[in-house]
Amino acid sequence: MIKKRSNPKKNNHRHLDDLSESQDKSYRKEEPWRLFRIMAEFVEGFESMEKVGPAVSIFGSARTDRKSENYKIAEELGKELCKAGYAVITGGGPGIMEAANKGALAVGGKSIGLSIDLPFETKSNDYLNMEIWFNYFFVRKVMFVKYAKGFVVLPGGFGTLDEFYEALTLIQTGKIKPFPVVLIGKAYWAELLDWMKRTVLKEKNINPNDLKLFQVTDDPKEAVRIIKNFYKKKK
Repeated sequence: MIKKRSNPKKNNHRHLDDLSESQDKSYRKEEPWRLFRIMAEFVEGFESMEKVGPAVSIFGSARTDRKSENYKIAEELGKELCKAGYAVITGGGPGIMEAANKGALAVGGKSIGLSIDLPFETKSNDYLNMEIWFNYFFVRKVMFVKYAKGFVVLPGGFGTLDEFYEALTLIQTGKIKPFPVVLIGKAYWAELLDWMKRTVLKEKNINPNDLKLFQVTDDPKEAVRIIKNFYKKKK
C-alpha cells in the first residue's frame, strides 16, 4: 500500500487587493521564488505518479449526495476499473470523487487522490491509499492527464467541465496522444451536447470529427469496455 500523505500547512490565500503598499512590494519580491515552489510540485508529482502504472482519471461533482444514483454509479465505476487492471485517480475530495475511490479501495485497487489546497472543500475523502497535495491547479491538471489512460466524466459543475474540455482541447490540437474520454449520464449531458452540435458545430467553430473525441453512456461497465477496446485497437 502506498503511504497516504497529509495536507501541508495551508497558505494564507493572499490577494494583492488585500495588501498594503509595503506588503504589496514585499509580495512582488517573492514572486520569482514561486517558480521553485511550482517546480517542487511538478517533481513530487512526477516521482509519485510514475510508480502508479495504467490509470484512469475520474471527474464529477464534489457535491454529489452519497444516496444519489450518480454516487452509486461512480462507486461501481471505481470497482470495474480496478478489476480491469487500472488505478483510479480522482481529485481526492467528496461526492463523485469519494465514490470512485471507495469503489477502487473495496476491490483492493490503487485509489489515488490529487488533492488541491483551497479555502473550502479541503478535506480529502477516507478511501485513498495514495494522496498528493497541490497548491496549483495547473500542476495538478498535468498529473491528471499525463498519467491517465482515459478520462471518465460524471455529472458535475465548472471544475468537471474544465477537465472535460481540457482533455478535448489537448487531443484536438495534437498536444497529447488521443485517449478515450467517456461521459456518463446521457440525460445530464444531453443539452450540452445538443448545443455543441446545434450551435458550435453549425458556426464551424469545431468540425464533425471533434464530436467523435468522446463517447457517452449510462453504464459504468460500458465505460470500462470503451477504454479497454480503445487500446485493443491500438495493438
